Amino acid sequence: MDFFAHKEVYPFVAPYRNIACTQADPCQSCVYRAIISVLPKKEEPDMPRVTVQDFLKKKTEGKKISVLTAYDYPFAQIADEAGIDAVLVGDSLGVVVQGIENTLPVTMHEMIYHTRMVSRAVKNALVIGDMPFMSYQVSVEDAVRNAGRFLKEAGAAAIKIEGGAEIADKIRAITGSDIPVMAHIGLTPQSIHRMGGYKVQGKTGSAAKKLIEEACAVEEAGAFSVVLEGIPMGLAKEITKALSIPTIGIGAGPYCDGQVLVLHDLLGLFDRFVPKFIKRYANLKEDSLRAIREYKKEVEEGLFPSEDQSFK
Repeated sequence: MDFFAHKEVYPFVAPYRNIACTQADPCQSCVYRAIISVLPKKEEPDMPRVTVQDFLKKKTEGKKISVLTAYDYPFAQIADEAGIDAVLVGDSLGVVVQGIENTLPVTMHEMIYHTRMVSRAVKNALVIGDMPFMSYQVSVEDAVRNAGRFLKEAGAAAIKIEGGAEIADKIRAITGSDIPVMAHIGLTPQSIHRMGGYKVQGKTGSAAKKLIEEACAVEEAGAFSVVLEGIPMGLAKEITKALSIPTIGIGAGPYCDGQVLVLHDLLGLFDRFVPKFIKRYANLKEDSLRAIREYKKEVEEGLFPSEDQSFK
């Protein structure tokens, strides 16, 4: 093909007529290379992966840490593009995605499946997989094996595990296998039957003292951070000051080193119940209802598809 004789192509390649080429007329491959060489390069932001060391650095520098749950590719990609520090694939998916009453029925297979989708989408944030109920309680061996699956099979960079001093041996063994651990104390949803429901923890002096001891125990065991859920903000402040690792609050007030929310709560996609600590930043359920109703109406009235959405 003579690029310079072709009336549709010529305007685009004419500036490159004098490119170096051994042929009388520049060959196709030389023209392609010349065009590509002068096209504006897409500038990629220099955003390295967030690591557990970045969590510790932010704590030292007094910078807040943002964590958000996600359970699939599209929302994980959005969270990552928004600059969230860490994406937690929480077992809360049992409630907000699967529609079950609590997190207890969620399986390792389901957690690996969802974490794998999230890991594909995320380019910068730290991806954390949540250890589901009975994936670590039986033995240290179970705990290490299942924690390892999140990294080996699902592409996560860390795991989260519920419990305090009673699982310190598991945290120690998991971190000893080079698997970073985010601990989780306070209101731990996998313990709802023992706690009698989703109730604020640490309200009495003795209960508060126990939570402080548990926070120190998980730090000593090697956790790189700890989620404080459903505890008084004064107690969360005290724990945050006592630890050298970051505290990530959810229903624990403003004094933690960072915060985590469930994506579906933040976006207004879940309204079966709304805890006191939730702040909605959007109402996607209402937006979705409006869009779907409009689609249904246009189909019924023969307005969709129009010629603009049809082939000729």
